[in-house]
Amino acid sequence: MIARQNGVFEVSGDLTMATVTDALRASQGLFADEGDWILSFAGAREVDSSAVSLLLEWRRQANARERNLSISNMPEGLQSLLKVYDLQDIFPGS
Repeated sequence: MIARQNGVFEVSGDLTMATVTDALRASQGLFADEGDWILSFAGAREVDSSAVSLLLEWRRQANARERNLSISNMPEGLQSLLKVYDLQDIFPGS
């Protein structure tokens, strides 16, 4: 679901209502390390609006820790959802 590889957080699989809670739990320990956060969605498959909620939570956590958050390989479906919610400007890489 989410793993850290060479300083990049690799998001894989589905980010849907059925999986987003597990993804959040899995990310909590990973984000404890120092440094900025780079999220790669290269391995992501299906996304729904709950993925937007997860991104907002990750943004909140990054801001609370004074870390930069950037995103790469954002799936088109997630980009579309961010546009629907008018959030594309707060997520670099979207």
